[in-house]
This record gives sequence, structure tokens and C-alpha cells, in this order.
Amino acid sequence: MTEPLSGEQPPTSKRRNAALPFIMLTVLIDMAAIGLIIPVLPALVGSFTGSQEEQAFWYGGVLFSFGIANFFGSPILGALSDRYGRRPVLLLGFCGLALNFFATAVAPELWMLLVVRLFGGAMQANAAVANAYVADITPPEQRARRFGALGAMIGLGFIIGPVMGGLLGDVSLRLPFYVAGGLALLNLLYGYFVLPESLPVERRRPFAWRAAHPLNAYRQLAQLSGIGQLLAVIVCCGLAQFMMHTSWVLYTTFKFGWGPQQNGWSLATVGVVSVIVQGVLLGRLLKRLSSRRLAVLGLLSSAIAHLLWGLANEGWMMYAIIAGNALGFTVTACIQSIISSAAGAARQGETMGAVNSINSLMAVIAPVIAAPLLGMVSHLPKGDWRIGAPMYFCAALLAAALVLAQAHFRRERQRAQ
Repeated sequence: MTEPLSGEQPPTSKRRNAALPFIMLTVLIDMAAIGLIIPVLPALVGSFTGSQEEQAFWYGGVLFSFGIANFFGSPILGALSDRYGRRPVLLLGFCGLALNFFATAVAPELWMLLVVRLFGGAMQANAAVANAYVADITPPEQRARRFGALGAMIGLGFIIGPVMGGLLGDVSLRLPFYVAGGLALLNLLYGYFVLPESLPVERRRPFAWRAAHPLNAYRQLAQLSGIGQLLAVIVCCGLAQFMMHTSWVLYTTFKFGWGPQQNGWSLATVGVVSVIVQGVLLGRLLKRLSSRRLAVLGLLSSAIAHLLWGLANEGWMMYAIIAGNALGFTVTACIQSIISSAAGAARQGETMGAVNSINSLMAVIAPVIAAPLLGMVSHLPKGDWRIGAPMYFCAALLAAALVLAQAHFRRERQRAQ
């Protein structure tokens, strides 16, 4: 193990399959740490506010601060990983995540919580670098399946994390943040002593600030052959995803009266379905359907699911819709595979950093939209269908993504013919 640990000698072709479990475990621990805080962060913000409307507003502000920092930080960190390798940038992200969690746990005032999340967002690009890592060690024709396996680890982390967060949050709102910080430190040690480098020295490229600027990163992404309107699809899907993440806990609290424990179990159910679909079913589906066809079917399933979540008037319905939206969990892996295959081997970090930056921008915009929507319906009685306003907005976004994706893939087929 001495060569990979040096950070300069990446795995040989024989070692590349061995490197995959390392990055999978890294992502699992990372997502479990993040998942821990999801059921309790809205309640922690609420402890600093005096009403549900204020809680919705400042919860949006906390998510906004993380997202805006991540928007500028992700393409920079992605480009740095193309220059110095994936491993050191991942280690930097784990360090920043641990400091973020511990500082959140002891924050005595709301403004400190905002500053801490701003700092954490700037240092955290683990998802983008992990995707670039997988692209480094995977042939293009296998990337959809490998990205699906990575998505399964994310789902597994969201089984473990939210359940633990919900249970620990019933003991103390701040306890999950200490545990999440501990997991991030564990990942830092694991990455330092075990995780091998994936990017060979000869495939690294110089770092340039101009290329790492978010707007330039988008421009480079748009110029990739065969991408085109997929950028708009990523925007719509990302905004819908972060709208749901922003709204889920407060939405279920307002509509069904759920607390941290119920929200933890519901998010764990999302993780279970994600693991089954991306870890078991995706490979079989890709043998029968192309990545493009599967992405279209997944977008249709997701649009319907969000509409039904908004209309649900009983808590058990949320679980039934999660299970019924199985194809919706294939979209991210399919789109990432198409984009990764269009990028050169030396630009995987920059490309995935640009995709992550787009998602970060959507994470910035999502609270700005979701928080006012939640504030507008916060006074309505439990069970009122209008409380589902954020979910209806997500359904409309996914329907737009479906139309754009179909048009793009049809145009690409015609061009190929």
C-alpha cells in the first residue's frame, strides 16, 4: 500500500478495482455525517427564532450561506483536484466538514451559525471530487453503473444518517452535530491512511484561476460535445432536488406534525429505495435501456412523485410515493455518465466541479424560493393541500426538465443519423 499512500502513484489497472471500494466507503461515511444533521438543523434554527414563519426564513438563510460559498468553491476545488490529485482535495473537504459540524454544535447565536455554514460550504466539494475519482478509474461504458453504485452509497448514508440524527436529536438538538463531526474526522483519518490516489501525474493539468471561475466553468461545460440542453436539465433537476431537501422537514412538520424522529425515518426510506435502485437494479435496467431513455423515464416518475407528495394528506402516503418513485433515483447517475463521457480524461475534476457548482447555485436559489413558499403556508391547518406548494413547484421544474431532455436527445439522434 505504500505507493498509493504517497499521493503521487495512482492505482495501476489491476489496482483500479481495488480503489473503488475505498472511495465508496469514503462517500458512505461522508453522507452519513451529512444525513445526521438533516432532521435536526431546522429545529436548531427554530431554537433561535420565535415563530414558524421566522424559522422558515432563517432556515433558508442558513442553507443559502452554505450554497453560495459552495457555488464559488466547487469549481476551484475541482480544478485543484485536476492539478494536485483527488486525494488531497478530499482530505481538505473532510477537514472543513468536521470543523463545520463542531462549530455548529457550539454556535450560541444565529449569526454564528450562518458564518459557520459559509465557511463549510467554501471547503466542501467532496461529491464533485468523488465523482471525478470514479471517472478516473472507470471506462466510459461502465460509468453509469459506477455512478449508480456511488449513488447507492449516498443512499445508504442517508439511511444511517437521518435515523441516527432523528434518534440523537430527541436527546439533544446539538448531539447529532458532535457525532457528525466525529464521523468527518474518521473519514479524514481513513482518507489519509487508506485512500489511494486515482489521478496519474501524467494526466494532471495546470491550475488557472480563470478556468476555475464558476461562469467560465459553465462555459467549458456547455462546449462539451453532445451536452447542449442537458445543462438546463441539470439546472431544473438540481433546483427541484434542493427545493425538496429544503422543504421536506418543515413541510412534513407543518402538514403532518412530524418531529425529528419521524423525519429521520422518512429520509431513511428514501435512502433504502436509493440503495436498492442504484446498487442493485440500475445495472440490470441499463442492459435493457440506454442511459438517455432511463433518464427520461426517471424524470417522468419524479415529476409525478413530487405532485403526489404535495397532495398527500396522510403521513403513510409519503412512504408509498417514495417506493413508487423507483425510476426517479436513476436520473442523476445517467446524466452524470453522459456528461463525464463527453469530458476528456484530464478534465474530470473541472467538469464534475462545474456540475457540482451548478447544483450549489441551485442550493443557493432553492431556499430563496422555498422559504417564502413555506412561510406563506405556515399558518394553514395540518393536512391542507396548499401546504404542498413547494412540492408542486418541484413537479413543474421536473416536467420542464423532462421536455428539455426529450428535445435534446431527439436532436442528438437526428444529428447522429
